[in-house]
Amino acid sequence: MDFIVPPTVTTGGIPWEKVLPPRLNGSHGYYNWSPSLLIPETESVSSAEVYCDEIGFTVQVDVKHFNPEDLLVKVVGDFVEVQGQHKELKEGHGFTTLQFNRRYRIPKGVNIMALESAVSPEGILIISAPMLQIEGTRCLT
Repeated sequence: MDFIVPPTVTTGGIPWEKVLPPRLNGSHGYYNWSPSLLIPETESVSSAEVYCDEIGFTVQVDVKHFNPEDLLVKVVGDFVEVQGQHKELKEGHGFTTLQFNRRYRIPKGVNIMALESAVSPEGILIISAPMLQIEGTRCLT
């Protein structure tokens, strides 16, 4: 069974002596272990920037490592889901796959039917939708 600590959790606040068996906490033979070795490196897909104001809702995701045809954007309930999967054939030894899944809550008052997405030349996926044209509409989560 694998457990992955989210990158937002710092290693300083985790009681590692209670989490790790003694043989994995500290040194063992020639090997030195550190809790930071168990936390995955940040993914190739950086965190997104999400904006919402009286004009509309926008999400920007760095997808430099993906082609536009590798991406899927869909609305599921109150969320916009972004999925990316890129497969590369390695020199005679199978495939390497890079993938991610992200969900962003769509605030109340956003016109979901007008949601659009596009990838900029710099590799930024931009998802946007205007606010509904109702008096006093503003972003509410």
